[in-house]
Amino acid sequence: MSKNNQTTVTEFILLGLSSNPHMQIFLFSVFLVIYLITLGGNIVIMVVIRAESHLNTPMYFFLFHLSFIDICYSSVTVPNTLKNFLAVHKIISVNDCIFQMFFILLSGGAEILILSAMAYDRYAAICDPLRYMERMSKGICVQLVSGAWAISFFHALLNTVFTFKLHFCGSNQISHFICELPPLLQLSCTVTLTNQVVLLTSAVILGSSSFLLTLISYIHIISIILRTCSAEGRRKAFSTCSSHLIVVVLFYLTGFLQYTKSSLVSSVMLDEMFSIQYSVLTSILNPIIYSLKNKEVKTAVGKMLRKLKFLK
Repeated sequence: MSKNNQTTVTEFILLGLSSNPHMQIFLFSVFLVIYLITLGGNIVIMVVIRAESHLNTPMYFFLFHLSFIDICYSSVTVPNTLKNFLAVHKIISVNDCIFQMFFILLSGGAEILILSAMAYDRYAAICDPLRYMERMSKGICVQLVSGAWAISFFHALLNTVFTFKLHFCGSNQISHFICELPPLLQLSCTVTLTNQVVLLTSAVILGSSSFLLTLISYIHIISIILRTCSAEGRRKAFSTCSSHLIVVVLFYLTGFLQYTKSSLVSSVMLDEMFSIQYSVLTSILNPIIYSLKNKEVKTAVGKMLRKLKFLK
Protein backbone atom coordinates (compact mmCIF):
# COMPACT_ATOMS: atom_id res chain seq x y z
CA MET A 1 0.00 0.00 0.00
CA SER A 2 1.41 3.45 -0.85
CA LYS A 3 1.90 6.07 1.81
CA ASN A 4 -0.68 8.31 0.18
CA ASN A 5 -3.35 5.69 0.81
CA GLN A 6 -2.45 5.16 4.45
CA THR A 7 -4.57 6.60 7.24
CA THR A 8 -3.53 10.01 8.53
CA VAL A 9 -2.22 9.82 12.09
CA THR A 10 -3.97 12.15 14.55
CA GLU A 11 -2.42 10.80 17.75
CA PHE A 12 0.74 9.05 18.83
CA ILE A 13 1.37 6.25 21.31
CA LEU A 14 4.36 6.83 23.57
CA LEU A 15 5.78 3.39 24.30
CA GLY A 16 7.71 4.73 27.28
CA LEU A 17 10.64 3.26 29.16
CA SER A 18 9.11 -0.13 29.91
CA SER A 19 6.00 -2.20 29.23
CA ASN A 20 6.37 -4.16 32.46
CA PRO A 21 3.67 -3.01 34.96
CA HIS A 22 5.92 -3.54 38.00
CA MET A 23 8.78 -1.63 36.37
CA GLN A 24 6.39 1.16 35.45
CA ILE A 25 5.33 1.53 39.10
CA PHE A 26 9.00 1.63 40.12
CA LEU A 27 9.84 4.21 37.46
CA PHE A 28 6.79 6.27 38.46
CA SER A 29 8.09 6.40 42.04
CA VAL A 30 11.63 7.31 40.96
CA PHE A 31 10.53 10.04 38.54
CA LEU A 32 8.03 11.44 41.07
CA VAL A 33 10.72 11.74 43.75
CA ILE A 34 13.12 13.38 41.28
CA TYR A 35 10.43 15.81 40.14
CA LEU A 36 9.42 16.80 43.67
CA ILE A 37 13.05 17.35 44.68
CA THR A 38 13.63 19.35 41.50
CA LEU A 39 10.61 21.57 42.19
CA GLY A 40 11.39 21.95 45.88
CA GLY A 41 15.10 22.63 45.46
CA ASN A 42 14.70 25.17 42.68
CA ILE A 43 11.77 26.96 44.33
CA VAL A 44 13.74 27.29 47.58
CA ILE A 45 16.70 28.76 45.68
CA MET A 46 14.47 31.27 43.88
CA VAL A 47 12.76 32.34 47.12
CA VAL A 48 16.07 32.69 48.99
CA ILE A 49 17.67 34.77 46.22
CA ARG A 50 14.66 37.08 46.13
CA ALA A 51 14.43 37.34 49.93
CA GLU A 52 18.10 37.99 50.75
CA SER A 53 19.32 41.42 49.63
CA HIS A 54 23.01 40.45 49.82
CA LEU A 55 22.38 37.87 47.08
CA ASN A 56 21.39 40.65 44.68
CA THR A 57 24.44 40.09 42.46
CA PRO A 58 24.84 39.02 38.81
CA MET A 59 25.80 35.46 39.76
CA TYR A 60 22.63 34.91 41.78
CA PHE A 61 20.56 36.74 39.17
CA PHE A 62 21.60 34.02 36.68
CA LEU A 63 21.09 31.28 39.29
CA PHE A 64 17.53 32.51 39.83
CA HIS A 65 16.77 32.24 36.13
CA LEU A 66 18.54 28.88 35.85
CA SER A 67 16.28 27.54 38.62
CA PHE A 68 13.22 28.91 36.82
CA ILE A 69 14.29 27.23 33.56
CA ASP A 70 14.92 23.94 35.37
CA ILE A 71 11.38 24.03 36.77
CA CYS A 72 9.98 24.74 33.28
CA TYR A 73 12.15 22.09 31.61
CA SER A 74 11.25 19.41 34.12
CA SER A 75 7.56 20.34 34.07
CA VAL A 76 7.39 20.04 30.29
CA THR A 77 8.44 16.39 30.36
CA VAL A 78 7.99 14.71 33.75
CA PRO A 79 4.25 15.20 34.58
CA ASN A 80 3.13 13.68 31.29
CA THR A 81 5.64 10.87 31.75
CA LEU A 82 4.26 10.18 35.23
CA LYS A 83 0.72 10.05 33.82
CA ASN A 84 1.78 7.58 31.14
CA PHE A 85 3.44 5.28 33.66
CA LEU A 86 -0.02 4.71 35.16
CA ALA A 87 -2.08 4.90 31.96
CA VAL A 88 -3.23 1.89 29.98
CA HIS A 89 -3.29 3.87 26.73
CA LYS A 90 -0.30 6.22 26.52
CA ILE A 91 -1.82 8.49 23.88
CA ILE A 92 -0.94 12.05 22.92
CA SER A 93 -2.39 14.02 20.02
CA VAL A 94 -0.12 15.08 17.18
CA ASN A 95 -0.54 18.78 18.03
CA ASP A 96 0.13 18.22 21.75
CA CYS A 97 3.19 16.18 20.84
CA ILE A 98 4.55 18.96 18.64
CA PHE A 99 3.83 21.58 21.30
CA GLN A 100 5.70 19.49 23.88
CA MET A 101 8.58 19.27 21.41
CA PHE A 102 8.51 23.07 21.06
CA PHE A 103 8.75 23.67 24.81
CA ILE A 104 11.52 21.07 25.17
CA LEU A 105 13.55 22.91 22.50
CA LEU A 106 12.73 26.27 24.11
CA SER A 107 13.70 25.21 27.65
CA GLY A 108 16.78 23.27 26.55
CA GLY A 109 18.06 26.14 24.41
CA ALA A 110 17.50 28.68 27.18
CA GLU A 111 19.33 26.43 29.64
CA ILE A 112 22.52 26.10 27.61
CA LEU A 113 22.62 29.85 26.94
CA ILE A 114 22.09 30.72 30.61
CA LEU A 115 24.89 28.28 31.53
CA SER A 116 27.13 30.13 29.06
CA ALA A 117 26.17 33.48 30.61
CA MET A 118 26.98 32.09 34.06
CA ALA A 119 30.39 30.89 32.85
CA TYR A 120 31.10 34.34 31.37
CA ASP A 121 30.00 35.96 34.63
CA ARG A 122 32.52 33.85 36.60
CA TYR A 123 35.19 34.68 34.02
CA ALA A 124 34.53 38.42 34.41
CA ALA A 125 34.55 38.16 38.22
CA ILE A 126 37.80 36.18 38.47
CA CYS A 127 39.81 37.32 35.43
CA ASP A 128 38.82 41.01 35.32
CA PRO A 129 37.54 41.91 38.81
CA LEU A 130 38.23 45.67 38.48
CA ARG A 131 35.78 45.98 35.59
CA TYR A 132 33.37 43.29 36.82
CA MET A 133 30.48 45.59 37.76
CA GLU A 134 30.88 47.49 34.49
CA ARG A 135 30.88 44.26 32.44
CA MET A 136 28.05 42.67 34.39
CA SER A 137 25.75 45.58 35.13
CA LYS A 138 22.09 44.89 35.76
CA GLY A 139 21.19 46.06 32.26
CA ILE A 140 23.68 43.67 30.64
CA CYS A 141 22.47 40.76 32.80
CA VAL A 142 18.86 41.43 31.77
CA GLN A 143 19.95 41.60 28.13
CA LEU A 144 21.80 38.27 28.41
CA VAL A 145 18.79 36.51 29.95
CA SER A 146 16.35 38.13 27.48
CA GLY A 147 18.67 37.21 24.62
CA ALA A 148 18.84 33.60 25.82
CA TRP A 149 15.05 33.30 25.76
CA ALA A 150 14.72 35.13 22.42
CA ILE A 151 17.32 32.96 20.66
CA SER A 152 15.84 29.79 22.15
CA PHE A 153 12.34 30.83 21.10
CA PHE A 154 13.49 31.42 17.53
CA HIS A 155 15.35 28.08 17.51
CA ALA A 156 12.28 26.21 18.83
CA LEU A 157 9.84 28.08 16.56
CA LEU A 158 11.94 27.47 13.45
CA ASN A 159 12.01 23.71 14.01
CA THR A 160 8.34 23.59 15.03
CA VAL A 161 7.09 25.44 11.95
CA PHE A 162 8.77 22.93 9.67
CA THR A 163 7.40 20.05 11.77
CA PHE A 164 3.80 21.27 11.25
CA LYS A 165 4.39 20.83 7.52
CA LEU A 166 5.02 17.08 7.93
CA HIS A 167 2.38 14.44 7.25
CA PHE A 168 2.18 11.45 9.58
CA CYS A 169 0.70 8.14 8.47
CA GLY A 170 1.26 4.43 9.04
CA SER A 171 2.85 3.70 12.41
CA ASN A 172 1.95 6.04 15.25
CA GLN A 173 4.13 4.42 17.91
CA ILE A 174 7.00 6.50 19.31
CA SER A 175 9.69 4.43 21.01
CA HIS A 176 10.26 7.13 23.60
CA PHE A 177 8.73 8.54 26.79
CA ILE A 178 8.50 12.14 25.52
CA CYS A 179 7.91 13.86 22.18
CA GLU A 180 11.20 14.97 20.69
CA LEU A 181 11.98 15.98 17.14
CA PRO A 182 14.32 13.14 16.05
CA PRO A 183 11.78 10.32 16.79
CA LEU A 184 9.00 12.37 15.14
CA LEU A 185 10.97 12.73 11.92
CA GLN A 186 11.28 8.95 11.70
CA LEU A 187 7.46 8.61 11.59
CA SER A 188 6.88 11.14 8.84
CA CYS A 189 5.45 10.01 5.51
CA THR A 190 6.83 13.10 3.79
CA VAL A 191 10.46 13.86 3.01
CA THR A 192 12.23 15.24 6.09
CA LEU A 193 15.45 16.50 4.48
CA THR A 194 14.55 20.15 5.13
CA ASN A 195 13.69 19.38 8.76
CA GLN A 196 16.94 17.49 9.25
CA VAL A 197 19.01 20.30 7.73
CA VAL A 198 17.25 22.94 9.86
CA LEU A 199 17.62 20.85 13.01
CA LEU A 200 21.27 20.00 12.41
CA THR A 201 22.22 23.55 11.46
CA SER A 202 20.42 25.21 14.36
CA ALA A 203 21.64 22.62 16.88
CA VAL A 204 25.26 22.92 15.74
CA ILE A 205 25.23 26.74 15.74
CA LEU A 206 23.44 27.05 19.09
CA GLY A 207 25.24 24.18 20.82
CA SER A 208 28.79 24.72 19.59
CA SER A 209 28.81 28.51 20.08
CA SER A 210 27.45 28.36 23.64
CA PHE A 211 29.66 25.41 24.56
CA LEU A 212 32.80 27.11 23.23
CA LEU A 213 31.97 30.27 25.20
CA THR A 214 31.53 28.18 28.35
CA LEU A 215 34.71 26.16 27.76
CA ILE A 216 36.88 29.20 26.96
CA SER A 217 35.58 31.00 30.07
CA TYR A 218 36.52 28.04 32.30
CA ILE A 219 39.95 27.69 30.64
CA HIS A 220 40.71 31.32 31.53
CA ILE A 221 39.35 30.82 35.04
CA ILE A 222 41.51 27.74 35.63
CA SER A 223 44.55 29.55 34.21
CA ILE A 224 44.09 32.42 36.67
CA ILE A 225 43.55 30.02 39.57
CA LEU A 226 46.78 28.14 38.78
CA ARG A 227 48.78 31.38 38.79
CA THR A 228 47.33 33.15 41.81
CA CYS A 229 45.80 30.75 44.34
CA SER A 230 47.37 28.76 47.14
CA ALA A 231 47.31 24.96 47.10
CA GLU A 232 44.18 24.94 49.28
CA GLY A 233 42.55 27.64 47.15
CA ARG A 234 43.33 25.71 43.98
CA ARG A 235 41.84 22.56 45.47
CA LYS A 236 38.56 24.29 46.37
CA ALA A 237 38.38 26.14 43.07
CA PHE A 238 39.04 23.01 41.04
CA SER A 239 36.42 21.14 43.05
CA THR A 240 33.84 23.79 42.16
CA CYS A 241 34.91 24.15 38.52
CA SER A 242 35.05 20.40 37.94
CA SER A 243 31.51 19.98 39.33
CA HIS A 244 30.23 22.72 37.02
CA LEU A 245 32.05 21.32 34.00
CA ILE A 246 30.86 17.75 34.57
CA VAL A 247 27.20 18.85 34.63
CA VAL A 248 27.67 21.18 31.64
CA VAL A 249 29.55 18.60 29.55
CA LEU A 250 26.99 15.87 30.27
CA PHE A 251 24.14 18.22 29.36
CA TYR A 252 25.78 19.42 26.15
CA LEU A 253 27.11 16.04 25.08
CA THR A 254 23.88 14.06 25.51
CA GLY A 255 21.72 16.81 24.00
CA PHE A 256 24.07 17.40 21.09
CA LEU A 257 24.35 13.70 20.26
CA GLN A 258 20.59 13.22 20.49
CA TYR A 259 19.80 16.04 18.08
CA THR A 260 22.64 15.68 15.57
CA LYS A 261 23.19 11.94 15.19
CA SER A 262 21.84 10.14 12.15
CA SER A 263 18.67 8.05 12.44
CA LEU A 264 20.75 5.21 10.99
CA VAL A 265 22.70 4.96 14.26
CA SER A 266 19.68 5.54 16.48
CA SER A 267 19.23 3.30 19.51
CA VAL A 268 16.02 3.41 21.56
CA MET A 269 17.82 2.70 24.84
CA LEU A 270 20.55 5.24 24.08
CA ASP A 271 18.02 7.88 23.05
CA GLU A 272 16.08 7.41 26.28
CA MET A 273 19.23 7.53 28.41
CA PHE A 274 20.30 10.76 26.71
CA SER A 275 16.84 12.30 27.21
CA ILE A 276 16.71 11.33 30.90
CA GLN A 277 20.10 12.95 31.43
CA TYR A 278 19.43 16.34 29.87
CA SER A 279 15.67 16.69 30.50
CA VAL A 280 15.30 15.12 33.96
CA LEU A 281 18.60 14.66 35.83
CA THR A 282 20.18 18.01 34.91
CA SER A 283 17.28 19.87 36.51
CA ILE A 284 17.91 18.15 39.84
CA LEU A 285 21.71 18.39 39.63
CA ASN A 286 21.86 22.12 38.88
CA PRO A 287 20.51 23.35 42.25
CA ILE A 288 22.88 20.97 44.05
CA ILE A 289 25.98 21.82 42.03
CA TYR A 290 25.47 25.55 41.50
CA SER A 291 23.60 26.58 44.62
CA LEU A 292 23.37 24.18 47.54
CA LYS A 293 27.16 23.66 47.52
CA ASN A 294 27.52 27.44 47.74
CA LYS A 295 28.24 28.65 51.28
CA GLU A 296 26.25 31.89 50.89
CA VAL A 297 23.19 30.05 49.63
CA LYS A 298 23.39 27.43 52.39
CA THR A 299 23.67 30.19 55.00
CA ALA A 300 20.70 32.03 53.51
CA VAL A 301 18.61 28.83 53.38
CA GLY A 302 19.45 28.11 57.03
CA LYS A 303 18.49 31.66 57.97
CA MET A 304 15.18 31.37 56.17
CA LEU A 305 14.39 28.02 57.81
CA ARG A 306 15.14 29.48 61.26
CA LYS A 307 12.77 32.37 60.51
CA LEU A 308 10.01 29.97 59.50
CA LYS A 309 10.57 27.91 62.63
CA PHE A 310 10.42 31.05 64.78
CA LEU A 311 7.16 32.12 63.12
CA LYS A 312 5.58 28.80 64.08
